[in-house]
Amino acid sequence: MAKGHRSQIKRARNANKDTRPSAKLSYARMSVQKACYVLDVIRGKDVQTALGILTYNPRYASSVIKKLLESAIANAENNNGMSLENLYVAECYANKAPTMKRIRPRAQGRAYRIEKRTSHISIVLDER
Repeated sequence: MAKGHRSQIKRARNANKDTRPSAKLSYARMSVQKACYVLDVIRGKDVQTALGILTYNPRYASSVIKKLLESAIANAENNNGMSLENLYVAECYANKAPTMKRIRPRAQGRAYRIEKRTSHISIVLDER
């Protein structure tokens, strides 16, 4: 059993909340592997460099992640009052989301399963 009353436990859990600016995209229509190719490139880079990389990257995931990064930058400027010059990508990761299962008709009445994978993508910024 947990120690303390439920409100005390919640208060303690919320006390150590991460205050870094972030943005999260849930149920993105791409697999985790495809998103991670792009996320690995921008991890640890400053924001201007990351935006440049995402702008000229030919992958589909880069356009989605660019929008998400711009949202995280806007959160940092408006909510936390941080300046754009000092920001860098502290964390970025993609987690597995539910998979949509579809059917592909095949010969002689058979059916093959198609799995349309989705992912949850998160970007966390920080100041240098």
